[in-house]
Order: sequence, then C-alpha cells, then structure tokens
Amino acid sequence: MDIFSSLADGFAIALTWQNLLLALLGCFLGTIMGALPGLGPSNGVAILIPLAFSLGLGPTASLILLTSVYYGAMYGGRISSILLNIPGDEPAMMTCLDGYPMAKKGLAGEALSLSGVASFVGAFLATWGLILLAPQLVRFALLFGPAEYFALFALAFATLGGVSSTNQAKSAFAAMLGLGLAVIGVDTQTGVPRLTFGEVHLYDGIDFLVAIVGLFALSEVFIFLENRHGAASADSDKVRIGRITPPVRMLKQTTPTMLRASVVGFVAGVLPGAGASLGSFLSYAVEKKLVDREGTFGTGDPRGVAAPEAGNNAAAGGALVPMLALGVPGSGTTAVLLAVLLSLNITPGPLLFAQNPDVVWGLIAALFIANFVLLALNIPMVGLFTRLLMVPPRILMPFVAMVSFVGIYGISGSSFDLLLMIGFGLMGWVLRKLDVPLVPIILGTLLGNTMENNLRRAITISNGDWWTLLGSPLAIGLWAVAVIGFLMPIIVGKALRSRMKRDAEGATID
Repeated sequence: MDIFSSLADGFAIALTWQNLLLALLGCFLGTIMGALPGLGPSNGVAILIPLAFSLGLGPTASLILLTSVYYGAMYGGRISSILLNIPGDEPAMMTCLDGYPMAKKGLAGEALSLSGVASFVGAFLATWGLILLAPQLVRFALLFGPAEYFALFALAFATLGGVSSTNQAKSAFAAMLGLGLAVIGVDTQTGVPRLTFGEVHLYDGIDFLVAIVGLFALSEVFIFLENRHGAASADSDKVRIGRITPPVRMLKQTTPTMLRASVVGFVAGVLPGAGASLGSFLSYAVEKKLVDREGTFGTGDPRGVAAPEAGNNAAAGGALVPMLALGVPGSGTTAVLLAVLLSLNITPGPLLFAQNPDVVWGLIAALFIANFVLLALNIPMVGLFTRLLMVPPRILMPFVAMVSFVGIYGISGSSFDLLLMIGFGLMGWVLRKLDVPLVPIILGTLLGNTMENNLRRAITISNGDWWTLLGSPLAIGLWAVAVIGFLMPIIVGKALRSRMKRDAEGATID
C-alpha cells in the first residue's frame, strides 16, 4: 500500500502543466531523435541535456524531460528500420527482420502502428516492474559496505561492454580511459592536483556534461563532416505508409508475443550492461523458437515486429532499476541520465528513495504519462515522423552543433569548457573509427571518484588489508558475477553478434 501512496504522490508532482508539457516535448523530440538513423537514445539524450539545463528546470522537471526523450527515442528507432531497413539504433536492428518485409508488402503503416503498440506494452509493464523491484533492491543494497560497493562498480565496468562491444579488450581500454579522466583534479583527501598540468580550470575535474555532449553529440557532427552525406536517408518515392491502424485480428495474434517479450526484455534490462540490444535480440529469438512453426519469421510476420519492439522498450525500463536503486547504470543511455542526476547534486542509490522521494516517484509517474503520450502521438502522427527521414543531414548537423555549444556555454559560462568539449568530440570521433565503445568512458568518468573513495574507505577500515575486498559472501558473489560478465561476451557474445548481423544481412538481401 505504501508503494501506491508514493505513486499517487508522484502523479501529483507529474500532473502539473509544466511537467505535462515537458513530457510531451520530450516524447516528440525523442521520437525525432530515434527516427533519424545513427542518433539513437544515447545521442538524443546527450544532445538535449544542454537544453534541459539552459531552461533552468529543477531536478524532477529535467529528469521528466530527458527520460521522455529516452522513451521517445526507443519508440522512434523503429521508423527507419521498417521503412528503409536502416536501424535507427542497435536495438532496432531486429525490427528490420520482419518490419521491412511488411513494408514491402504495402503494410508499412500497420507495421509502424503495431510496433508503437508493442513499445507501449513493453514500456508500460517495465514501469510496473520498476515500481515493484527497485524498492526491494534498495533494501538489499543497504547491506552494502565500501568493499561491496567497490565490487559492484567493478561489476558495472566488467559487464557494460555487453554484446554490443566488438572487443572486450577495447571495452577494458575505454573503462581505464574513463577512470583516468575521473582522477583529473585536486585529490579530495590529500589536496594534491592530479593530471592538471598546471591548468587551473582542471582543478575541479572534468564536468560530466562536457564529456558526454562532446563524446556523443559532437563526434556525430565530426563523422558527418568526414563522410559528407548531404542527402537525406529517404525520398518521397520510397516512403509509402498505407493504412495506419493495425486490424484487431493482428493485435489479438500479437498480444501473447508482446507479453512474453516484455518479460524477457525487462530481465535483460535489469542485468547490468545488457541493455536494450540484448533485450531486443533475446525477445525475438525466444519468440521465434516458441511460435514460428511455419517459418514465417523474417518474411513479414507481425509477431516478428511485436517481439523486438516490446523487448527493447521493456529493457529500457528495466535498465532504470539498477540506476535508481544502486547508482549503477544498466545501459548507455542510463549512464547519461546518471550524469544528469549527479550534475543536479542527486546521488542515485539506496538512499535516493528516502532522501529524494519526490524525484523518484515523480519520475516514475512521468514514465506512465510518457507511455500514453507516445502512444497518442505515434499512431496519428506516423506520417509526420516519416517525413523526418527526408531532412538532409547538412541541415540537421549544424543544428546539433549549435545546441551543444550554446547549451554548454549557458551551463558553465566558460570558453575553456567549449574547447574541452571540442577535444572530447575529436576523441569520440577517433574512438568510434577504431570501434572503441564510448559508454565505458562515460561510466569511468561518472563513477571513478566514488569507486576510488570506496576503495580507500575499505582499505582504511581494514588497516591496509586488501583481502577486505573479498571479506564478505556478498562481495565474493559480486566479483564472481563480474568475472563471468566480462568473460561471457568473449565466449558467447561473438556468436550472438554474428547471428544478429547474419539475420539483419539476410533481411537486407531479401
């Protein structure tokens, strides 16, 4: 009963005109970001962080705007997948397999609407999972001491590469780079400057937001400048929608699929580092084994659209569970949202529900509102969102650069931060060319100081005994999961990735 009273308080916060308008704006902008190939949720949230801060919004309002962008981008990723066979982001890759064949049959509008309904079901059920699971995880997290927290952060670093990383060594390098960036500044315990090279602006360390906007948003601009793809992804001859409402028979056929895929996706999202990509793939693979007796998956089966869409949106909601309850992001986009919380002087973790209940429950209530807003937006406005695919990048990318520069300068008022952001943009461009994942860098920058403080505290309490890091069954269990999580992608991740690519290539050839 306590949960429902807290949720009612959350709705009282979320159902103000300002927060409703922010949820609507976030859903609309997020769908646009998701629809444009290559941007995706992480980039979408990173690009719009400066907007949230420059508007002077409070913590709850900022989070409502950015999580609405997150959910909207997860919805929007399916548009280019279905119409053009170009995934808007990695989780939308599996939607191509049956979405594009449906479009070729003249059922593009039905496929888009069905994917919108499946996304709603997955996200709606995941939000209930967040409500029920996060408070229980908080009780468990209160058992954590400094050694257990250090092991938990090590677990996050070990697993965040996930199946999306092409190479665990590159993920480890990215994590080390992020930890190296985190120690820049004056040591809080000794007062000694570290890696500042005499630059006074670096004494306070590197601002998370500068690093995130540079690595994600500006690197996208640099990649555009390198490739000079001035033409739009689609033209009016390619984009034909047709009927925009799925028939009742199709909804009845896919409802069990949506429910099963939501459960699979949510579990995948809760696991640290698994994220929406794994949720999408597992949902599709499980559903194909369960119901594809006639071999129709991959040829335009509506269930092949519903499964990955419900799965990846459920995983997006599931990834919020470890972020809010433990302070450990479950995906790349929740790592960006974690940076927003820290910038607002709110520390996610076990005490968040007690110290900032208005933020947590206002956010959860806003997720429900965002789901209904997205469903209401996406079906009638499918035609508008598909027109976005005709916007040339030569118009879009200067806008992204402008928002990044104006937003960061508006937050800090420092020209040094702008130069630093350009440096991070160039670094992100180089790392993306080398196929080095950017998320572990962000995670290292975010969690590095907290990880170091917990390590120091644990060693100090034990009078210099390093075995204290393995001093409890909980710590040993976390280290064991970290080792398994790091090695698992090496053993099975390669096979999973190759199968995902093989399926996607097969759909492209068809």
